[in-house]
Amino acid sequence: MRVGVYIDGFNLYYGARHICGRSTAGWRWLDLRALSANVIGAHSPWSPASIRVVYCTARIKADASNPTAAGPREQDVYLRALKASGTADEISLGTYVSRVATAPLAVANKRAKPILTRPAWPVVIQDGIGADVPDATFMVSVARREEKGSDVNVAAHLLLDVLQNNVDAAVVISNDSDLAFPVEQARLRVPVGTVNPTKRYPAGGLAGDPADGVGGHWWAQLVDTDYYAAQLPTTIGNLQKPAPW
Repeated sequence: MRVGVYIDGFNLYYGARHICGRSTAGWRWLDLRALSANVIGAHSPWSPASIRVVYCTARIKADASNPTAAGPREQDVYLRALKASGTADEISLGTYVSRVATAPLAVANKRAKPILTRPAWPVVIQDGIGADVPDATFMVSVARREEKGSDVNVAAHLLLDVLQNNVDAAVVISNDSDLAFPVEQARLRVPVGTVNPTKRYPAGGLAGDPADGVGGHWWAQLVDTDYYAAQLPTTIGNLQKPAPW
């Protein structure tokens, strides 16, 4: 059985950081092929003869707010290690942008949905005659860094491989509901495993029934031991795992 694995790199990274802890070592130097094989073995009846791993990400950049950040250097080492080790068959790069965004001030509920922040003591809003304005909205501007294109690249590689009969089954590692349509279409043609790499509830758009389309679909959610159990060797050729990792 030929299994294609399509990974949303940023979704995987931030999910792992939330699950394992931002300052915790031991999860970043991830062996994508080992992770894929472990998840397939634990959650599916498949016995893959081959696993094709497509890693979709974007190169991060230092910016004016943090010009000496080590992140870009460490990511470059990791991407080169993926190529040198052969743990990814293809690395598909989107873009990384920094911009200023203006939006209402909010906090997240348990489902990570925004709840607008309203005036409350000790910060209250009053109008020109001194009357309270309890339903006022706080508007804030923030520096926002985000990748563009990873979800599109996941969708494109998934559908190309399925439609060109390059794979007999597929695994999508992402909890991005923007992938709902391509995953739905893939399920009409091959069995699909959908893996949530975050602590959040599985995205509703990625839900479905095991019998949809050709059937045989499954769902899984990663935990900390999944990340720790799939790590590359500390040294790969002349590349060394970054010390904080």
